[in-house]
Amino acid sequence: MLESMGALTGSPWIYAVVALSVLLDVFLPMLPSGVLVITAATAAAAGTTTVAGAAGSAGEVPQVPSLLALILSAATASVLGDLVAYRLAWRGGDRLDRAIARSRRLTTAQERLGAALGRGGGILVVIARFAPAGRSVVSLGAGAAHRKVKEFLPWSALAGVAWAGYSVGLGYFGGQWLGTTWLGTAVSVLALFVAGALAAYLMRRPAAAAATPATAPAATSAPKTS
Repeated sequence: MLESMGALTGSPWIYAVVALSVLLDVFLPMLPSGVLVITAATAAAAGTTTVAGAAGSAGEVPQVPSLLALILSAATASVLGDLVAYRLAWRGGDRLDRAIARSRRLTTAQERLGAALGRGGGILVVIARFAPAGRSVVSLGAGAAHRKVKEFLPWSALAGVAWAGYSVGLGYFGGQWLGTTWLGTAVSVLALFVAGALAAYLMRRPAAAAATPATAPAATSAPKTS
């Protein structure tokens, strides 16, 4: 597996590639940024890659990608991407408002996010970071709703660190326990997808739960017949 990544995982450029991928996937959710982070962390578990420039008298010294550097680059890029999407949506004007109004998913997310941030419950931002395209929906929804940056940014930072740490942990420990093979990487990627599916379920669940109480008063307030 590591041979296929070759020079990339063994070079400091891996951090830039990871950061760019994570930065852009807020606009292009199909980018495999999570898979790339896991692969780089698996290379760290292998302990066989080399960092360019780390050469001694006997030649290149075996090194591995730094786990801390991977987490920092992925988390920082995640927050920057969120802020770019947030600011673009903030300044989007009527055209973006109409596009959001046509999307039931964006409209629902915008309403729920506004309520969550308003009562200090921005954990929704963290959950959405793991869901497929959830990061895009939440960042654009927060900007379009003109939520204050101080309400959104801390949760975005927490989401970025949580997602980056989880992804790097999957790659590293998967490589340690299952070996640095395609099987180990596949299991780690599967665990990332399972977390995404769970996050998507949790994002939908409150909306369904909120609809149930809304019908209860109507049933209890029906006029009695004598």
